[in-house]
Amino acid sequence: MTIEKISRSVVAVRATVPDDAFTANALGTRREGSGVVIRDNGLVLTIGYLITEAEEVWLTDQDGRVVAAHALAYDQETGFGLVQALSPLNLPAVQFGDARKANIGDAVTLADGIGQQVDAHIVTKQEFAGYWEYLIDEAIFIAPAHPSWGGAALFDRDGKLLGIGSLRLQMSRAGEVADINMVVPIDLLTPILDDLIKRGQAAKAPRPWLGAFSAESNGMVVVMSVAEGGPAAKAGLRQGDIISDVRDGEVDGLADFYRKLWQNPAGAEIPLRVVRDGRETWLRVKSADRNSFLKKPQLQ
Repeated sequence: MTIEKISRSVVAVRATVPDDAFTANALGTRREGSGVVIRDNGLVLTIGYLITEAEEVWLTDQDGRVVAAHALAYDQETGFGLVQALSPLNLPAVQFGDARKANIGDAVTLADGIGQQVDAHIVTKQEFAGYWEYLIDEAIFIAPAHPSWGGAALFDRDGKLLGIGSLRLQMSRAGEVADINMVVPIDLLTPILDDLIKRGQAAKAPRPWLGAFSAESNGMVVVMSVAEGGPAAKAGLRQGDIISDVRDGEVDGLADFYRKLWQNPAGAEIPLRVVRDGRETWLRVKSADRNSFLKKPQLQ
């Protein structure tokens, strides 16, 4: 079967989020992207930020048929989201590939839910640390970039699903800046899929969350902003603060900061050494389960 036929199982995803949702200011209340059918019963895999706190979800196939859906699950660790169609989609489920075996230079196709496809290559596979307290050990990066990447499906040459589009970034290569897409590999879904379907979340303890949006600069972790009402804001963490230590451990970059942070349970009070205006101070941040701040999905 050709990529063109397989990619018809990619649908457009449209979600509406309440104005008072915790993520409304950061992600908006009207969100659009894509998703791909992974079960014949209409289970759709997408990128989770599209459906977080959604009160309405609609799926549109590439013939323009619209079906109501339910936001079933969002996994904070991987970033994957699941949507269940409430009427038959009559679209076949795609087959999963093995992202671990995909190599740099491999030809791939990123397909969205309105029929746009970008033929690309894998330019690198490496660790990715996101500013929103997110880390995956080996993300897939492809070029050229797809203009509608959120929730788009990445297929290998055999038409098997390798991952879901998450971000559009820029990468410097040979002195030139190129637009690339970051893709979350499908291998991260397999161990948690049954739990997400049955329980709406993975069967593991939640990670501690601070609500600090941070960037790495010359190996230092610099706070860009804090979530209003979140643990970091309540503890007095500010924009421009440099986080140098977590408990007794010196921080060496954003990924190291997250790994040290996640050694603690959600709800733990976490001491942070902070450099502010050239002076060091300690803050004690009572962490939280991020999901406790989010509105729960409501069945339409």
